[in-house]
Amino acid sequence: MGIINRVEHGLAKAVHGAFAKAFKSEVQPVEIASAIRRAMDDRAALLGHGRAMVPNLYTIELSQTDYDRLGDYEEDLSDDLVAAAQEHADSQGYQPGGPLEVQLVEGEGLETGVFRVRPATAKQAGREPAAREQAPAAPRPQASTGTAVDEAPVHRPAPRSNPSARPWLDIAGDRYPLLGSITTLGRDETADIVIDDPGVSRRHSEIRVTTDGPHLVTSIRDLNSTNGTFVNGDRVSSQRLQDGDRLTIGRTSATFRVGRR
Repeated sequence: MGIINRVEHGLAKAVHGAFAKAFKSEVQPVEIASAIRRAMDDRAALLGHGRAMVPNLYTIELSQTDYDRLGDYEEDLSDDLVAAAQEHADSQGYQPGGPLEVQLVEGEGLETGVFRVRPATAKQAGREPAAREQAPAAPRPQASTGTAVDEAPVHRPAPRSNPSARPWLDIAGDRYPLLGSITTLGRDETADIVIDDPGVSRRHSEIRVTTDGPHLVTSIRDLNSTNGTFVNGDRVSSQRLQDGDRLTIGRTSATFRVGRR
């Protein structure tokens, strides 16, 4: 039996065992584990030497009914989901951006049996969830019962290409590829790149990658942050980025790189 099948088999046993009364026809642990693996595969970014970086924080948003039913088993279920995610990362040669963590939270506007997976990257996991300042830029897609809602808002059709050709940020020697059309930076765990810095706002700034013919154009925009967004020492509201530009938010600095040409 392969790794994925063994994980699903183990979680399926849990469904028919201690979790049977809690889950019934609602969200199943196997569905959540599969959605986390898909999110890993979708966000995998090549680092070289046959390895790829993937997010390490996975926030699972559940309907009130599903969250209430899972409450008594949250710690054990999170541990099982982390183990399943780690096995998938190991089998695929993925390198998580930090310690793997799965958190279950109650989401808004979700029907019973529908859930969202929010992948993010942070060097330090194990933090208490921060209070959220969520203001979705566009309506989220609807899903039928038993389906994970796609995390990406509908206004984010990312221009896909070879990940090694995408622009990226160098933060303290770590590489963070900018794979989507919009990448949010901030302290909140809903940000695409989570920065553990008290001087950074929960949703501090966003980086947009668009196409201009065969070329990629990258710009940064401040999201009304408290301490501002700086490019090469100058505070900006919005600015196009060039290779080697130094970005500063809070006390955190990053270097922008355009990727392979």
